[in-house]
Amino acid sequence: MCGRIALYTTPERLSRIFDAELALGIDPDGRPSYNIPPTRSILGIVARPTGANTEHPDVEDAELPATKRTIDLFRWGLIPSWAKDASMGNRLFNARSETVATKPSFRSAFASRRLAVPADGFYEWGQGEGKQRQPHYFQRADGDPLALAGLWERWRLPGQDAIGREGIEHEEDGNRAQFLYTCTIVTTSAGPDMDGIHPRMPVVLETVALDGWLDPANHDRDELEGLLQPSPSNTLNHHPVDTRVGNARNDGPELVEARPPKATA
Repeated sequence: MCGRIALYTTPERLSRIFDAELALGIDPDGRPSYNIPPTRSILGIVARPTGANTEHPDVEDAELPATKRTIDLFRWGLIPSWAKDASMGNRLFNARSETVATKPSFRSAFASRRLAVPADGFYEWGQGEGKQRQPHYFQRADGDPLALAGLWERWRLPGQDAIGREGIEHEEDGNRAQFLYTCTIVTTSAGPDMDGIHPRMPVVLETVALDGWLDPANHDRDELEGLLQPSPSNTLNHHPVDTRVGNARNDGPELVEARPPKATA
């Protein structure tokens, strides 16, 4: 599973790394967080059609990309469009790669609403001394931010006022309605870099895979499922961190620092 992430790279730098524009209202400087749990707002990279084929018929396809990337805010915990209430999102913060194309909660989003969640790292808990579980912080070995495969949905907020960019007013069928934008992170079986700490890991998308995963017009199930693989050896490194990361109220750069596991008497 993936239930905690850290993001301290600024949105402005992320926009350059992932060649994506910032959505209206996103602070370029951002607010670093070292312990983000589900139900909080996280950034997501989506691709939207540019209208190249209709608005610029005389421009060669190679000169104008079919999609452009945008970084926006999503609440972590996917709420399917058909859900009766928002509480369903509290448990749908991960989607298993093995069933993401068929499970009712995710299959519609998998078909055309895919995103990438930027993160500097994520936490997983393994066996510590005695019965205590030891958290480990995972990050890219090359130091770059991660791009974690995810899905997004929008859920109508009937009769409710939205707060911030989590609820965005839209025009739909001529009627104004408010939506809650939510997402989930896709997980797969553990790769070699997990070192037996946890049997699963989030899907880490490499640069060459981003276009295919994000493109909403890509409906090739075999190709998409082929991207949801464990990372090869030496993609990630990790180290043990303070057990205080287990409390989501704790947040600070000290949480990602290496700490030797506590010995028991």
